[in-house]
Amino acid sequence: MSGINRELTIDNKHIAKHLPDTLQMQRLLQRGGSAHVFNNEATMIRVAQAIIESGEFTGIIRNHERYGLYFASPIGYRIESDGSRIPLHYGEIKVTGDKYHVIPRTQPSK
Repeated sequence: MSGINRELTIDNKHIAKHLPDTLQMQRLLQRGGSAHVFNNEATMIRVAQAIIESGEFTGIIRNHERYGLYFASPIGYRIESDGSRIPLHYGEIKVTGDKYHVIPRTQPSK
């Protein structure tokens, strides 16, 4: 079975850290040296909807249900503190209770 078959709402506190040029994204760069960001908010919404409709359950990892989906074209990029970028083709949703958080990634969480 694919997709997520229950009502979920996006956890708004995580949105800004996965969008380009936000204060929260800049904080991630300063703390960890990199940030995973979507191309823009419209892409983030499109990716979330696609995963909810047809993403694959990848397991419970670090106490979160995870669902993901690969995309043919880049949905975002991993940006390093030096400004270099790696294109990202995988989207993942972390589910906690009835809320979800969508993340662009290189591959499924392990």
